[in-house]
Amino acid sequence: MQMGKVSEPILKRSVLRQIKQRRDEVLQRPGVGVDCTAVGIGEDEGMLLTSNPITVSKDLLPSAAIHSAVADIRAAGGDIIGVMLTILLPEDSQESQLQNIMKEAENTARAYNLEIIGGHTEITSYVNRPVITVTGVGKIRRSRVTASAGVLPGDEIVMTKWAGLLGTAILAKEHTEELLTRYNRDFIQNAEDFTALLSIAAEADIGEEAGVKLMHNPSRGGIFAALWEIGVRTGLGLTADLRKIPIKQETIEICEFFDLNPYQLYAAGSLLLVTGKGNELAEKLNDSGIPAVVIGRFTDGNARTIRNQDEERFLEPPKTDELYQVNAVK
Repeated sequence: MQMGKVSEPILKRSVLRQIKQRRDEVLQRPGVGVDCTAVGIGEDEGMLLTSNPITVSKDLLPSAAIHSAVADIRAAGGDIIGVMLTILLPEDSQESQLQNIMKEAENTARAYNLEIIGGHTEITSYVNRPVITVTGVGKIRRSRVTASAGVLPGDEIVMTKWAGLLGTAILAKEHTEELLTRYNRDFIQNAEDFTALLSIAAEADIGEEAGVKLMHNPSRGGIFAALWEIGVRTGLGLTADLRKIPIKQETIEICEFFDLNPYQLYAAGSLLLVTGKGNELAEKLNDSGIPAVVIGRFTDGNARTIRNQDEERFLEPPKTDELYQVNAVK
């Protein structure tokens, strides 16, 4: 199997088909494009859980993993309560490294007003770099727990911020010396600073207030993967305009340097929102200082396509994130 997330056929064949339903308390079960599970804990309320391992960066581990967990729960329509951390460190790790990881994790948790509520810490010879898995814990109204949320043909897809933000930051941080052969240090620093754009809490709040039908947190596999996943979740086709997908110049140039597709690059930091009033929602987001644009709409059938002027291509099930194409990240 290839590095990164397993392919959709393998996921369906070797993971999802092995899982059997046994408990009525489980309100949202695993599936393609489903980032959280929901468990009923009362007549009107449920608990949301999500798991987020970070294995592609040695410098962004705790903050990126917590941002991702929060984004999954907020995109599912829930409120984050806390996170559990599983930290695996190589044998030669120093205690100061563990302290720094926890300081960064606590700073990120404080910014979201959530608690670190437990976890596990281990030194092991089975990893050669730190690996952190964050389990996010949140709550949600039972009425909000749904896979497709009534999405219909004609509903529009609004995207916030820019494609490939986290992937660009990782590449800039981990391959600075290579990039300095072409770009100046300010350019690279600007790309590293994309980590300041990872929170999607504000746009999720606006989406909730606007009554959006569905929100999805793009991550591994990039914007193309996220579009495919919401198509699978809803059972509908969709079409998106490549020219409308916002992207930073730093992302374009760094992806050109490594010969990567920026639309298939780790995309945490943006949010996809589905609504019947895309332009109205985009205007609300922009008025609140959050860049947003309508990039596509849902269609009848199940064809999922990307338009680029007069050309049209079919989306495919997500493959390995472009980060893994860079040898030094493997």
